[in-house]
This record gives sequence, C-alpha cells and structure tokens, in this order.
Amino acid sequence: MTAELVRGQNHPLDQARLHIRISAGTPVVAAATLGDADGKIHGDTWVAHPGTPVLPGLEVPRRADAAHRLTVDLDAVPDTVHRVSVLLALPAGDGPGPARFGAVAAPFVAVTAADGTGIAAYSVTGLDAEAAVVALELYRRQGAWKVRAVGQGYAGGLAELLTDQGLPQAHRLAAGIAEAVAGGPGRTAPAPPSRPADGDRSRQATAPALGPEHGAATPRSAPGPVPAAPAPHTTHGAPPPGTPGQPASPSHPGAAGAAGPTAVTPASSPAGGPVDYGHPGRRTAAPPPPPPAAPPAAPGQPARPVAGDAAGWSMEERLYNQVWGMFEDLARTAAAYRGAVDFADSRREQELDRILADPRSRISGQGDAAREAARVRHAQLVDRAREALDRDLAQLTAEAEVVEPALPPAFARWDSPVWHDYRVPKEMPMAVRLGDLHLPEAGRLRIPMLVRLPLERGLWIDSGATAVLDGDIADSHELRRRALESAVAHAARLLAAHPAGEFTVHIVDPAGSGAQALEPLVGAGIPADPPARGAGGVAEVLARLTQRVDLVQMAVRGGAADSLPRGFDTSRRLLIVNDFPHGFDDRAVNQLRYLADEGPAVGVHLMLVADREEAAGYGPLLDPLWRCLLRLTPVADDHLADPWVGHAWTYEPPLVPPGSQVLRRVLTRVATARRTGRP
Repeated sequence: MTAELVRGQNHPLDQARLHIRISAGTPVVAAATLGDADGKIHGDTWVAHPGTPVLPGLEVPRRADAAHRLTVDLDAVPDTVHRVSVLLALPAGDGPGPARFGAVAAPFVAVTAADGTGIAAYSVTGLDAEAAVVALELYRRQGAWKVRAVGQGYAGGLAELLTDQGLPQAHRLAAGIAEAVAGGPGRTAPAPPSRPADGDRSRQATAPALGPEHGAATPRSAPGPVPAAPAPHTTHGAPPPGTPGQPASPSHPGAAGAAGPTAVTPASSPAGGPVDYGHPGRRTAAPPPPPPAAPPAAPGQPARPVAGDAAGWSMEERLYNQVWGMFEDLARTAAAYRGAVDFADSRREQELDRILADPRSRISGQGDAAREAARVRHAQLVDRAREALDRDLAQLTAEAEVVEPALPPAFARWDSPVWHDYRVPKEMPMAVRLGDLHLPEAGRLRIPMLVRLPLERGLWIDSGATAVLDGDIADSHELRRRALESAVAHAARLLAAHPAGEFTVHIVDPAGSGAQALEPLVGAGIPADPPARGAGGVAEVLARLTQRVDLVQMAVRGGAADSLPRGFDTSRRLLIVNDFPHGFDDRAVNQLRYLADEGPAVGVHLMLVADREEAAGYGPLLDPLWRCLLRLTPVADDHLADPWVGHAWTYEPPLVPPGSQVLRRVLTRVATARRTGRP
C-alpha cells in the first residue's frame, strides 16, 4: 500500500531498484544530487541533470516535461553517497512558462518499485515564489535506505538550491543545465496527452497510465485515482481513483488519499523500457480492438461523446479509464478557473493599491475612473474564465449522460436499470463504485468514485461526521443509523462484485444496536455466522481472523501456499465492525490494528463503523488505524482530495433510492448463488 507522506515524514525502502515518477501541471526540469553523510555534494559529477543524465545508480530525464520518470538503483550508488536528493525546477529563461511554483498545480512525486508497486507518494504543497524545490530525498541510515518528503523551495532557482547544498560554482552548473534543457534530445518519459482543442474534447486511444492511488495524472485515454488517486484514491485517482487515477488515484478524490481514488497494477516491462500500466488480468494475445468512434459532429460543434472511447482491453476497462479521465478533466478545468479568478483578484488589488498610493487620485476624479477601469478589467477576466469553464462543463456533462447508462453493475448507481438484470459475476471486476464526487463549480455533474479491486485498504464509515441534513443538524443517533446503512450498502456492492462463494462476511455488533440496519444482510443469510455480540464475541471473531492472516502469511512467504490445511476456505473475508470501540479491550484493539495493516494483502478486509471522538480514550494508539483506512461518510462531506491539483471534493455516499428493493434483490441472488453454485 502506498504511503502518503507529508512534509518531513519518512518511510522505509525495502527495495533497491526504484522508479520515481513526477507529475506537474507545467513542464519542469527533473534532476538529482548525490550527497555525503552531511548532505553536501562535491562537484558537478555528483549532480545528474539533463546535460549529464546518468550517474552510477541514477538516471534522470533529458529535458523539461510535465511528467517524468527517474530510475534509481541504490545498490549501484557509491558507498560514499548517503543521500540522493530529487530536485524539480522551472525552466530558466524568458519564455512563456510560469516563473514560480505558486502559479501552477502542486507537483506530485511517487516512489514505486521496479514492478510498479507503490511505495510512497508526496504532493509538494505550500510553494509560492520558489522556482526550484528539493521534492524528496533517499537517505542511508544505519545500513538501510529510507525516503523522506522534503518540499524545501528556493526562490533563486537551481543556482540557489545547489549553492545551499555546498556545490562550488553552482551558478555555472545551473546555467549549463538551462542550456542543456533548451537544446536537449527527446523525452525519456512518455509525455501526457495534450489537451484537445476547445472544439474537440473527444478522446484518442493511448496507453493507460499511472492511477490516482499512485498519485499520477490519468490521461484522458487511459487510472488510473488514483485517482490515483488521482487514482483515485485515487484520486478518486486514481482514478485512475487516479487514476479519479488511481482516480489512479486523487487518494484517484487519491487521491485519492488523495481522495481516494484507485490504481492500475503495473505489469513488468523489458529492461530499459517504459512500464506498461495496462490491466494484467485482461491481456490477450491480440491487440485490443479499437474504441468506438464518435459520430460525426456538425460543423463548428464539438464531437459528441461516446461511452467507452478510452483505451483498454475490454469495455469495462475502457469505461473505467474514461471515468477517471473525466475526473481529471474536471479537476484541471476547475483548477484553471480558480487560478484565473485568483489572478483577476490579485491584479485588481494591485491596481487599487497603486491608485491609493498616488495622493493625486484622492482629490480628483481620476481615482474614481481608475477604480472603475480596474473593476471592468476584473469582470472581463472572470467572465472569460467562466465561459471556458462552462464550455468544459457542458462537454463533461454530455459525456456523463452517455457514460452513466453504459456502466456495468459494479460501476453503476443503485438506481441504474442494470441492477434489474443483475447476475452474480463469474470473475471479479476491475473496480467497484463507492460513491460520487463533485466540485462546487460543477453544479449537478457527478463523477463516479471507482476503487480498484481487490481493496488495498480497509474502509472507515465515519459515524461522527457533523452535517446538515434537510436543513436540520443531524443528531448522533441519526448519523450512526445512516453510517451503518451506508456500510450495508457498501458490503452489498462488494458481495455483488465477487463470484459466488468468493467473498465471506463477518459482523461484529457488540451491543446489538445495529440489528435493524444489518437486517438486509442477516435476513438474506449472507454472514458466515450470526453477528458477534459482547466482548466475548468480539474476541472470538478477531482471534479467528487474526489466526487466518497469520496462517496465510506464513504459507505465502514460505512459498508453500499449497500446504494450507485441506478444506481451507480461500475466499476473501470482510469484517464489518459496528459501534467501535464498544466491547473492545486493549488486546482486541491491537488485533483490529493488525487486521487493518496486514489483512488486505491476504484477503481479509475491514469495514469499520466508528466515531473517532468516542475512541479518543485510546490516544495515539489508534492513529495508525485511522490513517490506513479510507474514510467515507454517510452524508455529503468535502474530505477527499484528488492527486493532481489537490481540490477538496465533496463525497456523496451511494444511497439506495427510498422504497427501492434493489438491495434485497441483489443480496437474495448472491445468497442463492452461494447455495446453488450457479450465478
């Protein structure tokens, strides 16, 4: 599971061969320095940059770009090197590009293993006038390597940064890097797809990209969250989550963690070649069929959207990538609008300051005329930004109107007609929908929040959120009821996404307070056992699942998966815990933390319905538990962020329409398929 770092936080590295992926809202120069035990660099030969892209154990891209991939082999780094710093800088010169990081989206840096498995990710936020930044560093400590999120910026650009790291003649090297970038060779990392012209927002088929949960942006044709995060998390991811991610994630909005959002699991690639982020479970010997073509548009009109026009090996994968592409598009168009409005506001304030600074404007009519001119210019800039936003929103809304009806059950809302003909699947889908995401500028436009399967982290349904429901403040009892109903809906969707008998549910309800909300699951005969009650029931269920995780871990790590006991049930497990921490002692709390940390890797997943304030008595003991779970709410709440620009997305839970029997029908078919073995 990818660790989402904050500034100053570190994370251990258990692999030597790494990829560092960088996503920025504008072309940036990626470089790296090798430092000694004190972090100092001892000459130009200790700096990898576009003019000298290869050093022992290190390779960086050869030109400025909005997406980069750096390759690191820590085993090949000289013994005298104790620190590898990853640097980002805006290209120097008088070109049209931005001169400071505060004017662009926060760069995102993700550290992955050579096979693409996410290790750590960091959004470099809080930058303003800086033109260069130390994004993160890999450092050696007591014979082991770790990664630390740094985020140290320098307004003086690369020259100031390299000077601070002790490099003699740093200005000369910075000038040489600028020259190398200006006349450098082709890209070493795939470039993100260019944004279509305003009149043509249809997608073209390209290779899938990193998702929101890994924190990279999802191309419109590909997260994949998150999105990431974003995928997610992606995202959203991530989507793609990137992707929206991943979405990716946006953590996909992972982000993802990013808001949550989701990720495409990268497949291995030939040495030196780009990592292929296509879905490995859907490979065929033949290339994928081309996506459906958009019908011809009238002259001067944008192309009409088509469901499934993203890249992919199946319609399911295309729709998944298309959703995360929509997530990223909405994130970026909203960021462009907000940036334009901020610029208009800043420009107006500067003009007004100049007017007030001139005493002559206070005693004549010139001041009034100047203020009116500033107001008119501000209104013109805002109006142009709004026109561009409305044009993008209209295209995205039209796309959502054709994509939503085409989504399969795992991706569809509960009120979709596809549920009326639901059949238990024969294989697990790519992802599952856990709600919707939207931004205040987008009006009624909603983006599905798709999270990759199998789940990489547990779910926390927050029963302590404060929200306004129908004009009234929801009381704690109403929120608890809605939280458990939301958990049941999520569990039903997960059950519906798995083949018969491959997903088993356990329920812990110590005080029996959730009997009414849990009735759809219990009444259909879904749980493996009756809901556990009291401290004894809690201890018994946790002991069984903890023993299961230990047993499977030992078998997998020992390479003896076929030595599991005869008749061992290999189905995935979902533990629903209601009213936490009621009925939990210290031992049970530690077992729950263990299941949350280690369970997903061996097919044991946690869904926790809890109010964090009620568990405050345990202090920091539970902080790792909250961090490793994806927080969802039973009511609309803006707590998820995408991995591209870090918007606060409003999450809306997947509510079953009032009076609908779709949930009971789906659970009945799942239970019937488990008994009969037929879909």
